[in-house]
Amino acid sequence: MLKDLLWIRQILVASLAGGTAWLIGNELGGRGGIVAAIVCTLTVRISLHRSLREGFGQILGNFIGAVVATITVHYLGLGFFSIALTILVCSILAATLRLGSIASVNVPVVAMIIIGPDLSESTVVHRLGATLVGAITGIVFSYFSHPKTPIDRTYELLNKLGLQGATLLAEMSEGVASGYSQEDAGHWLARARALVRSLPELRLQIGDAKGYTRWIRTGQREEAEKASRESLAIEHTLVQIRVIARTVFDASLDSGIADLARKETAVVLSAASYALSAHIDDPEEIVGAPVSPTEDLREATHALTQILVANNAKVEKAQIVKGLSIVSNAEIIADSLDFSSPALNDQVEGG
Repeated sequence: MLKDLLWIRQILVASLAGGTAWLIGNELGGRGGIVAAIVCTLTVRISLHRSLREGFGQILGNFIGAVVATITVHYLGLGFFSIALTILVCSILAATLRLGSIASVNVPVVAMIIIGPDLSESTVVHRLGATLVGAITGIVFSYFSHPKTPIDRTYELLNKLGLQGATLLAEMSEGVASGYSQEDAGHWLARARALVRSLPELRLQIGDAKGYTRWIRTGQREEAEKASRESLAIEHTLVQIRVIARTVFDASLDSGIADLARKETAVVLSAASYALSAHIDDPEEIVGAPVSPTEDLREATHALTQILVANNAKVEKAQIVKGLSIVSNAEIIADSLDFSSPALNDQVEGG
């Protein structure tokens, strides 16, 4: 329900922004209202930071497009070669300047609008002015697109993904303890893969949060860095959950989970689920605590390892390999959640 309301809000804001840009642009004359409305619609985004980035790309890109269009039409006249050359040069310059995928496409598009059938110096000036009006209007209205800041949206998304991962681990734990089917394992693997496919969205959100504190809320940079660190921990965890789900699925195709270690394996998955949910609910509970959920998880993995090693003669090699794989992945989850993973720290230090 909340998502639907946000979607409606964003549409209303974009509509009002486009209408406002048209009204202001119309005062410039030379069909400035239409150009301003088009650029505004292309600029307005879910956050002020994204719109600033997009708006800057639009303004710079359209200035380039206007210059290129003016030169090509002046020397070649309005025709096939001037249009083709304008699109080619605009696309190359947009890609070289890294204006972004959307702005790179829009530069030659708006250049075509600037060219039109009545290209003149006054027309170019009017349309550049309309471009500026549209971009600024889109930037201003984007502030109202979403009620939460990029940092808040980052935490909202990583908490959502983390709790989904914890739920999945809990279900796998129950399935392993009671006996699961290949169909069950297939569903778990599909859900784990879906979680990992959501990670690019989380990385994009982190980029927004960092840009937001770099240019707009400079006093919240530390909070953005903390959110970035949390997102890396969740990302590492979700990747390991996918590997565990794949291991459990492969076991269903082969000899299954070793009966001697079924209980201990279920305990490891349950402990991982609790450690992840505890991290989401209160990250400070893990860091510095004498007995933490991650330590419980490590104890569970140690118990599973001991069972597999002590009974290696009674357990098939494939089952030992899969059991130790779950141990390894669970320990990586523990290291990620209490920020003791060297890989996690290296990524944070490296940006």
